[in-house]
Amino acid sequence: MSTLLPLHAEPDRPARLGARWRRVPSARVIGHAIVLAGALLMFAPFYLMMVFATHTNAEILSVPPPLWFGDALSDNLALLLDRLPFFWRNLGWSFYVAGAVTVLNLLLCSLAGHAFALLDFPGRDRLFGVVLATMLLPGFLGMVPTVLTMAWLGWLNEHKALIVPGACGALGIFMMRQYIGSTVPRELVDAARLDGCGEFGIFWRIVLPLTLPALGTLGLITFIGSWNNFMGPLVVIRDMDLYTVPLALRALQGSGQTPWGALCAGAAVAVLPLLLLFVVASRRLIDGLTAGAVK
Repeated sequence: MSTLLPLHAEPDRPARLGARWRRVPSARVIGHAIVLAGALLMFAPFYLMMVFATHTNAEILSVPPPLWFGDALSDNLALLLDRLPFFWRNLGWSFYVAGAVTVLNLLLCSLAGHAFALLDFPGRDRLFGVVLATMLLPGFLGMVPTVLTMAWLGWLNEHKALIVPGACGALGIFMMRQYIGSTVPRELVDAARLDGCGEFGIFWRIVLPLTLPALGTLGLITFIGSWNNFMGPLVVIRDMDLYTVPLALRALQGSGQTPWGALCAGAAVAVLPLLLLFVVASRRLIDGLTAGAVK
């Protein structure tokens, strides 16, 4: 009995791999190159800050500037503490303000998101539209009314003038409303209401545990934004011992020559908590940004 041979012989494996490699679009390679170039461009200022923190002013201002680490880090830190005797206190105030703003944002924004996503009340959608509209306004537009309000309350030169205005934001409300609406099962909430559970009990026992990824993302974004806030402390804080870190580092650029090495050393110390926070919470950040995107 005769055996029919296949009309098309299967090519060997190396040939298939070569053909597959040739089919890789050049646009993907170009895209990866652009992303890599962008990453290096974003990393360059951070790297130069760390390098300049270990060099003297003369070395930093030389042409070309140093591109590798030196041995003047201890001298720059000593100069930093000499020019800013309250630096460690300023660092503590930054932790206090950023932590308080973050906790209040997580609580108030999640409560508002719960109300907009799970409660039915007259004018809900219009009110949510007004909240979203506030995101279109530049932040500087509300600075003068905020300062006047803080002065009327007698809160100038106090940290509550930084905490209370930043206790709740439109971005946080929007994030939590969208996340709760797409993640929390409405049937579960209705069943809890039928069992006699109140709205705050539903929020605390059902909604809050299911929104931990979004809370982690919102907390990270809020903490970083509050930590880096410069204009707020600039207009409401007067005493140097009450400064936050960004305002304290700005005080180094006063009269005379700016100690760039000490300034970079202080900036490196100030950015370390944010770097550690991002390393620890990066997985939570990714989960919070991607959760609810795919049904």
